[in-house]
Amino acid sequence: MASVLSAKHYHNEDAAFAYVERHVWPNGPTCPHCGGVDRISKMEGKATRKGLHKCYQCRKQFTVRQGTIFESSHVPLHIWLQAIFFVAGSKKGISSNQLARTLGLTVKTAWFMSHRIREAMRSGELAPLGGEGGVVEIDETFIGTREGAVRTHAAWHKMPVLSLVHRESGQSRSFVVDKATREFILPIVQANVDRETYIMTDESRIYTGAHYQFLGHGTVNHHAGEYGRGRIHTNTVEGYFSIFKRGMKGVYQWCAEKHLHRYLAEFDFRYNNRAALGCNDTERADALLRGIVGKRLTYQTACARA
Repeated sequence: MASVLSAKHYHNEDAAFAYVERHVWPNGPTCPHCGGVDRISKMEGKATRKGLHKCYQCRKQFTVRQGTIFESSHVPLHIWLQAIFFVAGSKKGISSNQLARTLGLTVKTAWFMSHRIREAMRSGELAPLGGEGGVVEIDETFIGTREGAVRTHAAWHKMPVLSLVHRESGQSRSFVVDKATREFILPIVQANVDRETYIMTDESRIYTGAHYQFLGHGTVNHHAGEYGRGRIHTNTVEGYFSIFKRGMKGVYQWCAEKHLHRYLAEFDFRYNNRAALGCNDTERADALLRGIVGKRLTYQTACARA
């Protein structure tokens, strides 16, 4: 059985451009300047940049890189595709150091590529989870340490994360929250969970009275050693957190708070496109590739304080 990475588009620049164009322009080239789809031709010639097209409506040139996470990058497109495959196919992520060694890049370049790829993983989905009597499990966890925070025995120095998992579809949605309090968490839950849904949480008082806003509210008391009563449990979202924490602690080891939302997008994307839902590594990489448009991230933006 041949390796997935033996595919031509992972080693040949012309094949890489053709592969990306098929995913970004399934109906043919679209001009990123004027949005035109007619009177576009591919530029030929030995001195012409690879993948260069010209729109004869606005008279401007462009490639499939423009308006995507690949824009203004000097890294060859076939190396980008390898990086996408490694990030999409690594269940708990791949560090910038490992990516740099594997692809022959500097660590700085690999770090920036990784953040661009995570940006493409952000779905921006607005439709509420659940509905039709389904179940959404809700839980919070804490990761890392806030910049400048004083360590305490509690978790107040850590960065709080809220995750919602729709049990029927297996889809997750995660958020960085300022504080793990009712004031910050309930509005996110109300905006992201359909009213025709049963919610499952632990015994936290954050969700007291939530049964009035949804079909029902089941709770388990973890402090009393209770982890489930039939369909009432939060084991699914706890499973998501186990993957997230193993990746953040074991692979990435440290993350600044201003970048945490991108790491959450990465773990959400892989969880929502996992093998258990019938998505293999190649299909996951292709799904990521379809999300690269309009997600350009500059180095200055990536490094800026959120």
